[in-house]
Amino acid sequence: MMQARDRPALSCGYGGFAAYIEAAPLFAINECNAQESPSVMSAKDRLYLDYAATTPMLPEAVAAMMEGMRHWANPSSPHADGRAARAKLEDARARIAKALDWPGHILFTSGASESIAIALTRSKAGRIVTSSVEHDAVLRVTPDAERLAVGPDGIVTAPQPDAMNAIQHANNETGVIQPLANIPNLFADCAQTAGKLPLPAADMIAISAHKFGGPPGIGALLIRDLTQIHPSGGQEQGYRAGTENLPAVLAMATALEASKDWIATAAILRAKLDDAIVQAGGEVVAANAPRIPTIGSYRMPGVSARAQLIRFDMAGISVSAGSACSSGTLKASHVLTAMGWDEAAAGEVIRVSFGPQTSDAEIDRFVTTWRGIAA
Repeated sequence: MMQARDRPALSCGYGGFAAYIEAAPLFAINECNAQESPSVMSAKDRLYLDYAATTPMLPEAVAAMMEGMRHWANPSSPHADGRAARAKLEDARARIAKALDWPGHILFTSGASESIAIALTRSKAGRIVTSSVEHDAVLRVTPDAERLAVGPDGIVTAPQPDAMNAIQHANNETGVIQPLANIPNLFADCAQTAGKLPLPAADMIAISAHKFGGPPGIGALLIRDLTQIHPSGGQEQGYRAGTENLPAVLAMATALEASKDWIATAAILRAKLDDAIVQAGGEVVAANAPRIPTIGSYRMPGVSARAQLIRFDMAGISVSAGSACSSGTLKASHVLTAMGWDEAAAGEVIRVSFGPQTSDAEIDRFVTTWRGIAA
């Protein structure tokens, strides 16, 4: 590990960032923030615009999880306590199916990544293809799969009817919504759309509660026909081993039942932000493609995403560069390169994402900060 005496000198004001960004390793961000401690904003003054990475738990979901902790028995136990826990688990499963308008089976998992792994590594499909812009969780478990190309708008060009097509409903970096209505043999990663948009008519779907106001560490694989995957034994009808997390399941069900009225407001705010970025000399990624209202990706020409992230953070604004699961590497986005972006331009893009709490005034604050950084 690099010692303190070996680290490059840090300048935490804007003027010294050029050398710092290119030379200093990531741990320098914390060191820089520590030097700025007298003026660091308190948590209540910060602006959170990284809902695509994770969402704050809804108050009603927190309450449901706390109540679930009172029912601590194992749902697989045959005694009265276990049966009571099982009844609550199955009631929550039915509530989730109703909230999502899902007619098939629901297998509880630890989140979308595990759901993806179960669906794609235990599928009985003879061949799996994925889009070239999938989340890393899909690409990691399908290293030998064919990658379907996308156009400059991020839309998959040629799904294959004779294979299982693993395609996101909405991209986690750009927000681009794929037209999935007529794709056969479909596995859809709906981590960004579940609880926000109607689900596609897929054979299997992955969802994750912390993307829609539920707790982290709980999700589900929605599957129309259990015979599509190989069983593993254990709980969840023999398809996912491990004691079910009843408190988290109850919180997930409650989060899915929450009002979705805010989505219309998010669309207005995203359109306002798109316009402001263009007026400020920036570029909107996939501007003309259908996009989920909660995600926007923006290029600030001449300023690296690394520099932007630090400067926004020091201004009390939380955003990200691409997927939260891979942004720590600060490498060029495979999503943008698949869409035809060169590495330099792709390295100047950040992601902004909204939630129920995002307000018009917060968008104004972000735009003001953007203009300051760009200048």
